[in-house]
Amino acid sequence: MDTEKQTIDEEGAANSPSTNVVQFSKTRQQKFNRLYEEYQAIEKENAWDAGEVGYINSVMVQATLPYREPKGNPAVWGRTSGEWSLVIQPGMYLESQKQTLPSGKTKVTNVAKSIGYPFGSKPRLLLAWLGREIKHQKSPEIKLGRSLSAFLHELGLDDASGGPNGSITQTKEQMLRLFSSRIAMVKTPTIDAVNWEVNGMQIADRQQLWWDPSKPAQAGLFESTVVLSQKFYDEFSNGVPIDMRALRALKASPFELDLYCWLTYRFFTLHKRTVVPWEALQVQFGTETVCSRKFKWKLRDALKSVLSVYPDAKVDPTQDAGLVLLPSKTSVSRLIAMSR
Repeated sequence: MDTEKQTIDEEGAANSPSTNVVQFSKTRQQKFNRLYEEYQAIEKENAWDAGEVGYINSVMVQATLPYREPKGNPAVWGRTSGEWSLVIQPGMYLESQKQTLPSGKTKVTNVAKSIGYPFGSKPRLLLAWLGREIKHQKSPEIKLGRSLSAFLHELGLDDASGGPNGSITQTKEQMLRLFSSRIAMVKTPTIDAVNWEVNGMQIADRQQLWWDPSKPAQAGLFESTVVLSQKFYDEFSNGVPIDMRALRALKASPFELDLYCWLTYRFFTLHKRTVVPWEALQVQFGTETVCSRKFKWKLRDALKSVLSVYPDAKVDPTQDAGLVLLPSKTSVSRLIAMSR
């Protein structure tokens, strides 16, 4: 069987016509050509000199956001590993609703409404950018700029489009969702437990977005800002450097973004050969993929893209026991990182 045909079969399209297979192969080749060109540009100048260093920390690596909008808008979203649960809660607000009673009187009740979960690539790019600005601005109050289009350029979203369903509006909505959400690591409580451990944080205490999505190039009356919670700010102050250019190259896939960030974080402190079991990786990345075989294929396929922009990462995805990691050169120079 043709390799690309088998790939499509594993993704659930076993009866795809051969013309689709050819188109699939062509699209993949175009993707890797683009990634190769991106890497050539990255190689010409290190991230420090290019001013393209972002930051990630353990929270960003462990608390990977949903890839898609969680179905049914649940009260919490997350996953469980052993006795620990990672929980993401969306921001909430109260909406007044009127109800006419049989007596003719009007009753007003407050109904809790969810702002929604941050998901996809945009909030991931934003988190890395925030890590950079925490280092540069050295304050929990992060200035986002007066112009929405200039800010989108910073995130690598130059192809943004307007309108109610355009990426400009979606980006602003994802910012609202991210800044309003709360992340927590919760230890499963037991009856005989002496204490119950919860380690959580609100991402932002306040946000002021003055941009008009219908006029992205126009400066707002005031500069848009977000005030990060002190705990979130402290966590990111000790972040691991990553290359923003690599993130922008991988922005089409939130899974590839997560994998690049995770490998960068692991290799920053890895000193010996390590095998990460497939089951652990599926807990880490594959909460929306039930089939373990399909998850392995997806990770191996995403790894090809990540290695296109981070070829120094030494990994072996062929072992049955899990993904093999070998001590590797960091994505951004460690020596320079340590001195800055």
